[in-house]
Amino acid sequence: MPVTDAVITIERLNDSHIDGVAAIYRDSEVTRQTTQLPFPSVEIWRKRLASDSERLVQLVALHEGTVIGNLGLEQFSRIRRSHAGTFGLGVALAWQGKGIGSKLLAAALDIADNWMNLHRVELTVYADNEAAIGLYRKFGFETEGLFHDYAVRDGVWVDVLSMARLRRAPTSNRTISQA
Repeated sequence: MPVTDAVITIERLNDSHIDGVAAIYRDSEVTRQTTQLPFPSVEIWRKRLASDSERLVQLVALHEGTVIGNLGLEQFSRIRRSHAGTFGLGVALAWQGKGIGSKLLAAALDIADNWMNLHRVELTVYADNEAAIGLYRKFGFETEGLFHDYAVRDGVWVDVLSMARLRRAPTSNRTISQA
């Protein structure tokens, strides 16, 4: 069931959203905050988003049916890392700073905590992306490290922060009857 408020709807990605997701990343200001190359094709996005893996949850934020943000949350497949996952998040430039990232991240972390039982959610973010870092800190992510010269952006090497959010073990809400 989609999460809805007056203007924005968060729902699971489907085929009808792929053109909208590709459009977000055609904006160079959005792409420059990722490790992707500019001018991605719809076909590239179709391949990326085609997974039917239970370990991958793809969400979109919609405004009047138009995709304005997306988030992909992936649980690691290796057995010794299956308690952890990572995500990527993108918001259309016109919608940045308006709570779209918060809505997507809140929905994804609810799934991570209550349905996937992830103990650890981690990410990398460019060290100069203060808005994204602020968003992640708001949701309990802490900086764990700094990777120097991690990627090239605009012809210059840039650093990234490694951040993670750890969740305490869930408690049972079952009542054990005593006989």
